[in-house]
Amino acid sequence: MTHLRSKRLPGPEPGSRPGLGKALVTVAALVASLCLGAITPAEAAPEGASGSPRWTDQAHGFASLAGGTKGGAGGKVVTVKTQADLERYAAAEEPYVIRVAGTIKAEPFGANVVVASNKTIVGVGTAGELVQGELNLKPGTHNVIIRNLTIRDSYVEGNWDCKDTDFDGIQMDTVHHVWIDHNRFSRICDGQLDVRKDSEYVTVSYNRFENNNKTLGIGWTENAKTQITIDHNWFSGTKQRNPSADNCAYAHLYNNYLTAQADPGDPVWTYGNWSRGQTKMVIENSYYRDVQHPYQADTTAELVQRGSILKNTSGRHDAWGAAFEPRDFYEYELHPAAAVPALVKQFAGPQPRIGR
Repeated sequence: MTHLRSKRLPGPEPGSRPGLGKALVTVAALVASLCLGAITPAEAAPEGASGSPRWTDQAHGFASLAGGTKGGAGGKVVTVKTQADLERYAAAEEPYVIRVAGTIKAEPFGANVVVASNKTIVGVGTAGELVQGELNLKPGTHNVIIRNLTIRDSYVEGNWDCKDTDFDGIQMDTVHHVWIDHNRFSRICDGQLDVRKDSEYVTVSYNRFENNNKTLGIGWTENAKTQITIDHNWFSGTKQRNPSADNCAYAHLYNNYLTAQADPGDPVWTYGNWSRGQTKMVIENSYYRDVQHPYQADTTAELVQRGSILKNTSGRHDAWGAAFEPRDFYEYELHPAAAVPALVKQFAGPQPRIGR
């Protein structure tokens, strides 16, 4: 696929750190903007009506390039409360906006719900949940938005590594144009979110990843094709892959909050961000608290870090190479690192007014 490039836009000087006063002003301004509807859906289209409700807004970051990611916009809006209905509409050939109302418990344990192209799956307020199941995007799938869901509890008690299972929260293989936004992942056996093989134009934003061993894995390929934006996510009580980015052409991480790792006594496989293989990674204005190996890079990879705050961190703090300049690809708003904990704690994960 061809990269769409824009002119470089003015932005903060690399490595600059606004003071606490500016950080507090930024938090207040963002809170005000969100409460006034920046992430709030407008009056939703009636169920079954065509059109593009506000919650199918176009994504930002890499998912916004090369035609963008619109999900099921223009398709029918349906509300589902059962596994059978979720599976039916998610796998359909035509576009749908699928509202998940309440808890859907997948059977059998670890069951896959296949998601086809041109779909938006959105939780209604904070009630939409998929329990002990996986959303699975097969090779070739494209133009998918998964938003405002809780995906939880496919963990097998006593099986910390889960090497003999493949129960991910969301798994995608060789897909393009996918936006994963405002979800909560908790207690998943294997990966909470696996972006596998040669997937392209992916954005992962405002999610909560918690209580898990393997969190966000990217790669499982010899090719360096993946372009991914990871912003405003909260990693809490997670051990590894926060993320692990293997052979990514471009991995842009900004304004993420990493804290409270699980099993901090393991000096090797407890870590934050890892730039692996041929990955080019840029980390900006993130916040690391009580994290071992907050960011590290293979000798074959590149990692640029600027503007982040580190509190009580240990181990590797690698940075080498030039990587890339994200603003050569897209415009984005970079919040000061000091503002990140408050912003992410309040706005990551499902929100009451999305999907209604």
